[in-house]
Amino acid sequence: MDTRLFARGNEGEWIDLGQGNRRRVILHTDELMMVEFAFEKGSIGAPHSHPHVQASYVAEGRFEVIVGGHSAVLSAGDSFIAPSGVVHGVVALEAGRLIDSFTPHRADFLK
Repeated sequence: MDTRLFARGNEGEWIDLGQGNRRRVILHTDELMMVEFAFEKGSIGAPHSHPHVQASYVAEGRFEVIVGGHSAVLSAGDSFIAPSGVVHGVVALEAGRLIDSFTPHRADFLK
């Protein structure tokens, strides 16, 4: 089996996305990917959509989250799902981190 089954918290290369955002791929298979995003206060995860189903967990901080035109303020311990093809985005109301899972994996994050 070539798939990594475990990851440590200090593993994975952080990619600076600019404008106070960065990400690191934690683990992935062809079917599933886990990614950590870090946001500075006030930074934006611009509205976008993709064919992947995304489930997100707020690990730290507070975010205004918009999914398919619905808005909610989520805090550490809260979650949301962005179905395939649905426009979604976030605004960091304070510095924070999201743990996102994608199915299938985001090949564009591996380049």
